Amino acid sequence: MRHLFISICCALILSLGSPAFSQQDDTSQTSSRQDKSADAARAAEESSSKDTRIDLSPPANDQKNHPLSSTTVDDDNDANSDVDELQPWDPHKAAKDVEVGDFYFKRQNYKAAIARYKDALIYKSNDAIAEYRLAESLDKSGNPEEAVDHYRAYLKILPDGHDAKDAKKALERLQTESKQKSAAK
Repeated sequence: MRHLFISICCALILSLGSPAFSQQDDTSQTSSRQDKSADAARAAEESSSKDTRIDLSPPANDQKNHPLSSTTVDDDNDANSDVDELQPWDPHKAAKDVEVGDFYFKRQNYKAAIARYKDALIYKSNDAIAEYRLAESLDKSGNPEEAVDHYRAYLKILPDGHDAKDAKKALERLQTESKQKSAAK
């Protein structure tokens, strides 16, 4: 009787333990399938080419088809070039330069303000605020000819903008002063 009880208990233990073993086998088979599919995906991403050298030479007739493609835009060459895609464009940096320019302008450090407004125009050309404030700074620092150009640029961008009336008045004043100086000579 005792032997029968022990054999029944052993049979129960073995029957209960076998699903756990089969689950582990299923899990290990699933993970090995996933590993194999991941390896296959990585192999598909790799280049089949064994050549590690990359050809960077321009295509045939590139210079003929695109004569200005070798021209780079730098500070000295800005006015002479119509290539715009090489200009840095960062409106956040431009806004920060305008903010710092305003700081200098309020402290009547016009030279520093001019530099920061010009930097803002490098990073965001056609920035109306930078154009207007640069014109004001140039006007106050005694550069009326350059100020006229930037007042005009502001009015070209925003002809009916917030500061348009002030820009038009400043233009009239500067042009009148210019005529008076040329008449006095």
